[in-house]
Amino acid sequence: MKNMHCANRIAALLAGLLMAAGAAQAQAQAQAQAQAQAQAPQTTSATYDDWIVQCVNEAGPPVKKTCLMVQMTQAQGKNVSVSRTSIEKPVAGKPTRLTVQLPVNVSLRAPVVIHTDDTDPGLSAPFDRCIPGGCFADFDLKDDAVKKFRASEGAGKMSFKDSGGRDTMLPLSFKGFRAALDALLKE
Repeated sequence: MKNMHCANRIAALLAGLLMAAGAAQAQAQAQAQAQAQAQAPQTTSATYDDWIVQCVNEAGPPVKKTCLMVQMTQAQGKNVSVSRTSIEKPVAGKPTRLTVQLPVNVSLRAPVVIHTDDTDPGLSAPFDRCIPGGCFADFDLKDDAVKKFRASEGAGKMSFKDSGGRDTMLPLSFKGFRAALDALLKE
């Protein structure tokens, strides 16, 4: 009887230890999961007509917040992106930077030109880099260009030459540009 009583106490003690170990393991897993979620980038976005403002909070320390406004052009009838136009949140004392990404089948000898409408001669920038995902042109927008883009509300366009030297145009809407830029500046 004494051996059985001792065996029951040992069994109860082992069960208690296993439960405590299980609870500790569950708590450690919950903490690890919470830490992983805290370190995962938090993304927010808001739509302003044809523009989207996106922000990503990267876990720190220090926490880093990166915001930009973007407009994508898709191939007609397909869910495939043809172009991406974006503006990073401006840094004080530096010009506003607009980046255009186009497919790799562009002519690098000709610039990309952004027109606010059919009568606008446009603002041009050369392609400065290509990667497998596309070719990029960066525009440093001076205050007069930002004012012109803010005042535009309609359909603009981007013009460039494809790799065969043919003139190519893609739509670029300025609808919502002003509201998106205002939201970007507040981030």
